[in-house]
Amino acid sequence: MIGGGGSVTYGATGALIGRDGDLRRIRELLGIRAGGGSLLLAGDAGVGKTAVLDALAGAADEEGVRVLRAAGVEFEADCSYSCLNQIFFPFLDTLDDLDVPFRDALRVALGFDSGGPPERLVVSNAVLRLLQTVAAGGPLLIVIDDLPWVDRASTAVLGFVARRVTGVGVSFLAAARSGDQSLYEGGALPTYELPPLDEGSAAQLIGSRFPDLARSMRQRLLAVAGGNPLALMELPTALQPAPADPPAVLPLGRRLETLFGSRVTGLPGASRRLLLLAALEGTGDLGVLQAASRQAHDGYTLDDLAPAEREQLVHIEQGTRRLRFRHPLIRSAVVGNSTSSEQRAVHGALAQVLVDQPERRAWHLGEAILEPDEEVAALLEQAAHLTLRRGDAAGGMRTLIRSASLTPQGPDRSRRLAEAAYLGAESTGALANARKLLDDARHAAPELQGSLHSATAAALLVLNSDGDVDTAHRLLVDALESTADTHGYDAGDKALVDALHMLALVCFFGARNELWQPYYRTLEQLRPNPPLFLSALGRTFSDPARTGAAASGELDLLIASLPREIDPLQINRTGTAALYLDRLGEVREAAWRVVRTGRDGGPARRHLSALIHLCLDDYLTGRWDEALDLADEALPVCEDHGYSAFAWYFLYIKSIVLGARGDADKSLATADRVINWASPRGLHTAAHYAHHAAAVAALGRGDFSLAYDHASAVSPAGTLASHAPHALWVAMDLVEAAVRINRHQDAADHARAMREARTAALSSRHAMLMNASTALCSTDDEEALRLFARALATPGAERWRFDFARVQLAHGERLRRTRATADSRKPLGAALLTFEHLGAQPWVERAEQELRAAGWNRRSPREPKAHTLLTPQEWEIARLAASGLTNKQIAERLFLSHRTVGAHLYQVYPKLGITSRAMLRDALDSGATGRRTGAVGDGPDA
Repeated sequence: MIGGGGSVTYGATGALIGRDGDLRRIRELLGIRAGGGSLLLAGDAGVGKTAVLDALAGAADEEGVRVLRAAGVEFEADCSYSCLNQIFFPFLDTLDDLDVPFRDALRVALGFDSGGPPERLVVSNAVLRLLQTVAAGGPLLIVIDDLPWVDRASTAVLGFVARRVTGVGVSFLAAARSGDQSLYEGGALPTYELPPLDEGSAAQLIGSRFPDLARSMRQRLLAVAGGNPLALMELPTALQPAPADPPAVLPLGRRLETLFGSRVTGLPGASRRLLLLAALEGTGDLGVLQAASRQAHDGYTLDDLAPAEREQLVHIEQGTRRLRFRHPLIRSAVVGNSTSSEQRAVHGALAQVLVDQPERRAWHLGEAILEPDEEVAALLEQAAHLTLRRGDAAGGMRTLIRSASLTPQGPDRSRRLAEAAYLGAESTGALANARKLLDDARHAAPELQGSLHSATAAALLVLNSDGDVDTAHRLLVDALESTADTHGYDAGDKALVDALHMLALVCFFGARNELWQPYYRTLEQLRPNPPLFLSALGRTFSDPARTGAAASGELDLLIASLPREIDPLQINRTGTAALYLDRLGEVREAAWRVVRTGRDGGPARRHLSALIHLCLDDYLTGRWDEALDLADEALPVCEDHGYSAFAWYFLYIKSIVLGARGDADKSLATADRVINWASPRGLHTAAHYAHHAAAVAALGRGDFSLAYDHASAVSPAGTLASHAPHALWVAMDLVEAAVRINRHQDAADHARAMREARTAALSSRHAMLMNASTALCSTDDEEALRLFARALATPGAERWRFDFARVQLAHGERLRRTRATADSRKPLGAALLTFEHLGAQPWVERAEQELRAAGWNRRSPREPKAHTLLTPQEWEIARLAASGLTNKQIAERLFLSHRTVGAHLYQVYPKLGITSRAMLRDALDSGATGRRTGAVGDGPDA
């Protein structure tokens, strides 16, 4: 086991004083031998967190529970996956029992193999599988001390695992100081705050350890220590000379650090230098310490540990033969009481020893020098690439920044800063840092033309600041052309592929034919062949009305690879290619994997891209409540990470659902906000999306002239605008609005444009909408009814809930106007049920109006109404709550927050006329039959 040192709250008998209740409660929360669980143990410095960890681990070990321990180390916090390596090194042989993708990813992440960088989600799942394998042989307890000093890569993986161990026989316990920032905050893990000892326990501890302490001094000590066990154990010696009381405002941590510093400075010089070596080495490996002490030639050996051991500042762990500081404050005091020159000498000695650990060696070399050194900078750059290959983009970025800081002024410094900026903008979400790094890169080599990395990062920064499409486009095109001799149009050049992907996004945002021409030219020159997703994007994402269908085969291959795909970036790229062929549903499962990774601290931009795809599919397929929830999740991510150029997607979702549900004022205000922001910046696609939302809101409100204006702003009547992909989504809106305001020729011309473009080949939805649009503008009733029937009979068309119901409504309206009154009731009734299910109130009213004109009477008040009163999301949440699930369990099942679940239930109770959760079952049972028989499909998400 690797872990903390001796306890500070044990009495003379070895029992932990004053912690029985805490230990009992923590064991209950951890579920040791009861299925498992996770807990963060928080508390002030010195409150006894390590002692509690020791007691729990010792008791579990005596009960036959397997205990794995690790501790964060300040000077190893930038070595990615170092904590995982501590924990799982004993299970190297067990890795072979994992599936090959998980085994390979974990071996690379832990440094046992080389290979491509594993994605964080794959490493996380591999660790979870490994723990399940180990736990199959008996319960398992994982104990992590000093959590804030655990490297970020390990922290993210352990956080992922900790939230999923309940029920698999694994208990996870981590400790951190109260207030320390970590990925475990924000309610991600349940937290137990370890309090100071109560007055009686504090007095018992002092009496058991210092029985000869004068009563007056004991009382003074108890008052000053405030129940902090470490202070109770360490202050008596300092207080013995009866000094004046320390200032009341002096923080407890500072007092203890001062005390430890005096104890460290009281050691022999050789012992102090050896402790400094151990503090900066971080892992306590005695072999490394012995070799480095010889390399230092500074007059100390491992024998000089004896004084520190006698002072109980350190101890040697018997099982692992590693040196451990008894408390983190001791390590801090050792470093704090050393000079910068002493620290540099130690770093240099460690670098000479760690020749087989390039990442750690490079870091120590970097800390050992003061002036720029290209050789050291190059080693740090290599270390950064090793970190990146292990899937730690944030660690790679930090190491590249350190490399650049040690690089002499010039092209290499600029290049390293540019690559760090690219990682910050594209992978980690650190846009503010990326902007500064790009500025530094330009200053380092003003004469140097932009690299592909710098151009890609700069384009993304431009989009998220000024938002100017033409500037971002020019940056990318100039870089692609100026670096042609370097990249040689090699399809395997990652920087080139990433730059082209960014260019495709910029061209999509701009929605102009001329923007796409450099993309097409570059794609044609790639050798031996362009990557599949780039080729598909060139057809489905640029001008899908004309070229999208030709990419169906490429899209088939991309989608077929998704079950095995572990790269979130590739998953998102496939989703982007699938968008305008209406195949986002085939990407949903993979997109959810990316979202869950994002929620666990994964790259913000990839998180946002997956949310975009889920939201768009949710709108098309009638999962409107989920779409709104995901949009609400995404907008703070955009704001927090500076991705303003992507917020409009989620504002569009909110606007179009609000408009469809009848809140036209809010919908139109949101759409106008996006249009006014996007149009001056040349972000025409963002404006097109907003015009679409406004058109739907205007149609619902019956303002058909306004609907026509918004729809035709995307594409004029009679044509599907070139390289304006969203013209496909507003095509039937334009036709319907034109018919309503008697612009019949415009409607006919637009329907003809849809047929000439053969939009029916894109998807079942477009086939349905093309036939329905032709029917809407047909003056021949018989032909119109035949086309409506054909539209509704399109295989798979019912998947598109709102569009399908709108076509049913139009079909019923035409039937009633041809006096086929009885026949009209079926499509009108079916449309009504779907509109009610979606909460699309304007269309509910239109369907009811048509049905009344057809001689239909509204259902009896005695008929169950629960299914018409609740939205689909409310119905699903209410059903799960009625089954006995807690808000947290419902949230996990539906991928929502527990607060969102609570908010929905708050709306459900008054709608159903109930006042408590216990009344839900009866209220829902009264309406269940009506829901099953009345709705189109077989459930809220059918």
